[in-house]
Amino acid sequence: MPKKKRDAISHRERALLALDHKETDRVPIVQQFFNPPCEKDFEAYLQRTRHMSIEQYLKPLVDFRRLHAKYVGPKLAEGMDIWGVHRRLVSYGDGAYDEIDNFPLAHAKSVDDVLAYRWPTTDLFDYSTVPDQIAELNKDGEYCIMAMNGTIFENGWYMRGFEQTLLDLVLNPEIAHALFEKATDFWAAHFTKILQAADGKIDLVFTSDDIGGQRGLLMSVPMWSEHVKPHHARMNKAIHDLGARTIYHTCGGVMDAVQGLIEMGIDVLQSLQFDAAGMDPVKLKTLYGDKLCFEGGISVQTTLPKSTPEEVRQTVIDRIEVLGKGGGYICGPGHMLQAGTPPVNLVTMYDTMATYRRKSR
Repeated sequence: MPKKKRDAISHRERALLALDHKETDRVPIVQQFFNPPCEKDFEAYLQRTRHMSIEQYLKPLVDFRRLHAKYVGPKLAEGMDIWGVHRRLVSYGDGAYDEIDNFPLAHAKSVDDVLAYRWPTTDLFDYSTVPDQIAELNKDGEYCIMAMNGTIFENGWYMRGFEQTLLDLVLNPEIAHALFEKATDFWAAHFTKILQAADGKIDLVFTSDDIGGQRGLLMSVPMWSEHVKPHHARMNKAIHDLGARTIYHTCGGVMDAVQGLIEMGIDVLQSLQFDAAGMDPVKLKTLYGDKLCFEGGISVQTTLPKSTPEEVRQTVIDRIEVLGKGGGYICGPGHMLQAGTPPVNLVTMYDTMATYRRKSR
């Protein structure tokens, strides 16, 4: 009697196999956010060429869905977040970006000033809705659910100012530590409550801190190790204690910090800005591929906006061949998809990710 053919694996199964360093039927695919002009152009292109929306096109391809705890606190003023940081839209021509125009702790002179601030608490969220949110996200199939989005160094400088925070690390480290400690207190408690409510149905927690720029790290490895790394280690432990993995996003040339990122407990390194100084996919996989998974790596600086479709296709293939060897790779753009990106390049990227099978298995 012939064996019954097994149904295709679920989105969640595909993602978890990759995270366990096992190759799958295809590389798992992640969707990045669109800058509005890029989204408008992509939607028009898909409607014209394939008679479908972005949602219809990406739905069968993307293996991950995002979850945010439900905010139930006081109504926030327009542009304000729970940390008291205010942003306004700044135009760059075709579109706009949110830019911070108020750093609420810019004038803090002491740790007491930091501690006296009205910090957000988990009382602002209703975690009892998490199971219903997961059920809704999985209503048309089982996905790899990712809780969003904890930052620590960035939380600090959003409240203090970027330049002032870097100065604090040298001149007033106790102020920087107080900021980072309060941010960590919130995120560790927040993710603990989300994961407890999820009862094992959230697989990943997205964390981030940009610690690199185009030319390298924003601070020395010893400075980062002393002032930032321990706080992320504490947040990551809270996540791991409840059975989830951590994705960590950073832009920039961060190769010198990767070993330290592993030591602080990340499971997946995200962005993979290979246009930045020192970033090399072969070196990254060779040195760290047995300890770390990777996500991203398709450049939104050069490959997607400036290449031909065939060059885009070849870049995707190269990433899958190198970073996907033995599993451990989630393919996608390194960051938000930018205005001016040719829609045909986006289709080429997603089509290649969905159909290409590694040759060197």
